[in-house]
Order: sequence, then C-alpha cells, then structure tokens
Amino acid sequence: MQDRLVRFNLFGQEYTFYSDAPEDEVESAIALLRHELEGNEKMSRSSVPSNKVLVLGCLRMAAKYTQLNREYKEFRQEQERSVAHLIDKVSAELD
Repeated sequence: MQDRLVRFNLFGQEYTFYSDAPEDEVESAIALLRHELEGNEKMSRSSVPSNKVLVLGCLRMAAKYTQLNREYKEFRQEQERSVAHLIDKVSAELD
C-alpha cells in the first residue's frame, strides 16, 4: 500500500502525517486518541498546554496497551496449559 497524507484537527491545531495503513485503521487510531483525550475533560480545559495533554493521552494509551498485552500473554499461557492438560487426558484414555 502506498503512503498517503493524513490530516486531522485536535485542540484547534492541524496534525498531519503519512501512513500506509488502511483508512479504517487510521480513523480508528485517531478516534481512540480523541476518546482518550476527551475522556479527561478536566485536564483538556485547564491551562495545560495541548502538546502536554497529547503526550499524557498517549502515555495513558501506552499503559492500557501494556496492560492488555500482559493480560493476553497470561491468557495464552493459561490456554496452552489447558490444551496440554487435554492432550494428556486424551492420550491417557487412548493408552
């Protein structure tokens, strides 16, 4: 896929970047960022500079990603244990 210019506005400022990601993924990422930043209206309406709000929003998203990644790894390990237990059980029945 070819890079294309993406433009969006946030806090009255225009941001642009190039991306080769599918349009729906880009829109989803921008919507997630907006949701994360708008979810903390107290901070965005205060005197905190918009660039700091953006960084804090990205840090919150990174923390959520880290948590989900850890939970997913734990889930995979539990699934692997369950599958191994079922394989052992079936093997024991076949012997």
